[in-house]
Amino acid sequence: MIAVELLQLTYLHRTQPNADAIVILNPLQLRILKAKSPKLPKILTVSWAVEAIARLGGYLEHRHKTPIGIQVLWRGWLKLHDLCEGWQLARET
Repeated sequence: MIAVELLQLTYLHRTQPNADAIVILNPLQLRILKAKSPKLPKILTVSWAVEAIARLGGYLEHRHKTPIGIQVLWRGWLKLHDLCEGWQLARET
């Protein structure tokens, strides 16, 4: 399931980078990424979401010239899922 989500994420990043981020993220994921991001753009796009997920996975800001790799996205996606699970568990207690 995660592999399919990552393929969709990378495909939309290449083909529709200016689409609304809600296309690839649920509201909780979007909320957590907004909280973890140091600076927010006015419009939250797919491109912003991919970069925010990549930062969670260890992508370095100063390396903008290098493409975001699938391993970094994988690590970031897993961390995002862990943060979402933690958020949901905290709300239940």
